[in-house]
Amino acid sequence: MYRLARALLFQLDPEQAHRVVMGNLSRWPRLAKLAAPKLHIPDSLKQTVLGMNFSHPIGLAAGLDKDAIAVNGLFGCGFSSIEVGTVTPLPQPGNPTPRLFRLKPDEALINRMGFNNEGSAACAGRLQALNNRPGIIGVNIGKNKVTPNETASDDYEKALKMVAHCADYITVNLSSPNTPGLRDLQSASTIIQLLTRLAPTLDAFERPVFIKLSPDLSDSALTHISETIADSSLVGRVGIIATNTTISRQGLKSPEKRESGGLSGLPLQSRSTEVVRIVYRASEGKIPIVGCGGIFNADDAYEKIRAGASLLQIYTAFIYRGPAVVSEIVTGLANKLKEDGFTTISEAVGSEVR
Repeated sequence: MYRLARALLFQLDPEQAHRVVMGNLSRWPRLAKLAAPKLHIPDSLKQTVLGMNFSHPIGLAAGLDKDAIAVNGLFGCGFSSIEVGTVTPLPQPGNPTPRLFRLKPDEALINRMGFNNEGSAACAGRLQALNNRPGIIGVNIGKNKVTPNETASDDYEKALKMVAHCADYITVNLSSPNTPGLRDLQSASTIIQLLTRLAPTLDAFERPVFIKLSPDLSDSALTHISETIADSSLVGRVGIIATNTTISRQGLKSPEKRESGGLSGLPLQSRSTEVVRIVYRASEGKIPIVGCGGIFNADDAYEKIRAGASLLQIYTAFIYRGPAVVSEIVTGLANKLKEDGFTTISEAVGSEVR
């Protein structure tokens, strides 16, 4: 069914198609069941990460449901976790359109959305109103475009205080390429200072936090950040999402490659997996990692697990393959664990690196 739906949706402008899908899932959450096969989750895929119980490792990355309007519908697609956002303290319209592009020959997307969202308070209100939570919900927070880097920590703290009570975890987004200067905040010292600033609110609500890193950071910078966090008192409370989108255009075929913005999808697969390895090695496995970037099937997912990721997130594969991709990856991962003699997914995490 999704093959037919995609053919129709891909006739529309990408952002218009996005509004159609999210609007329908918001109004009729059960629509997801029509495109998503019934999911059978083996016990081998269950794990606890930073105090949270995940039925399986496949979650939805931030960016699809920015304002938490279709959480129940998205859970109906089979995800074990949904990350909403990025949300900022104040609402903002984002960058001018067009700002979202399909690179069909590359199975990729380029976006320069610019943190368009209705604000942290609106997101919190929707999450608080949810009657049923079939999985883990994370909220990805960022700073407003007009806020200078010198006072960015104020924005992160404001956003956190608005959403902490209704999120299972928080993600701090320092790596979007679409907010000018944001990536300058990705130094180890700045991250520690920011997390220290946020710690009282996180501790008050007993919420873990993830830092979302750019794939465009140098290997040495990634190593330094990972070592610094691993050697801090934050161990056991913080994880890393590897990775956000990239500004690299290496090897692309699509004419849309000339568009500015962050690239996601299949071309990001290799680099994001390498970042997982770097973080796992540098932190000696002390920091939970969410692998994100170019996961389209169970082989891609398993490679990231063996490189050091405990959890995984998808986005672009969901656009190109539809809800069935979740079930396919879950089933394939369970088979791969069994083939390699692992009884739990936790045993496989980092096995290639170790």
